[in-house]
Amino acid sequence: MSARSAGARESMVRIITVEREYGSRGGEFAHLLADYLGWRLIDKCIVDEIAGKIGLDKRMVANCDERLDPWYYRLGKTFWHASVERMPAIMSSSEVFDSERLTSLIRDYLKDRVAEGRCVVVGRGAASALINVPGTFHVFVYASTARKLAWFRDQFPDRAADAQQELEATDNRRASYIRRFYNQDWSDHRLYQLMLNSCMGFPAMIGATMEAAGLAHSVNEIPAGHP
Repeated sequence: MSARSAGARESMVRIITVEREYGSRGGEFAHLLADYLGWRLIDKCIVDEIAGKIGLDKRMVANCDERLDPWYYRLGKTFWHASVERMPAIMSSSEVFDSERLTSLIRDYLKDRVAEGRCVVVGRGAASALINVPGTFHVFVYASTARKLAWFRDQFPDRAADAQQELEATDNRRASYIRRFYNQDWSDHRLYQLMLNSCMGFPAMIGATMEAAGLAHSVNEIPAGHP
């Protein structure tokens, strides 16, 4: 393959998004992939950057990260919007910070990252937000229930009895978030170019991603390791 064709292939994929089941270690995979590529990792830093940009406490922004607002808040907001014309003194919707507002800011943030390129983005609905954007490659990481349970019990031994419930609750929360703000099924394979079972190990996952994204030519030896 010529240097010209290799450069063309590399320029095609500028952003890789990684959605992940809780406990699949998809976040760790994304970190390793970014390191391997020498690209910027976009994970929890998105919360810090947005909080700094709009002047809010990081904890307040984090409370809206990849989650819906409580049902009673959403219900109240519906009545608030219906009454806003009769309440001219009420603050505008642009001054209210909630999950909807954060999602709008994340969309803008991701557009800027696409322009810059060379990023690996973890979660935050990035695959759905950038679904038809040229130069993006979307990965979904999953794992067997046994593997996810073992990971959770190792990470949180004091909550081991609640492992199954917490795994399911987190995935349901992420799925609900994507459904509400992007009208997409988070686990639908058609959203992604690549579905990876993390049981295969990090080196194999990185190798498969590089090959599928057409980037295998751009880096060298894949580091050893395993989930």
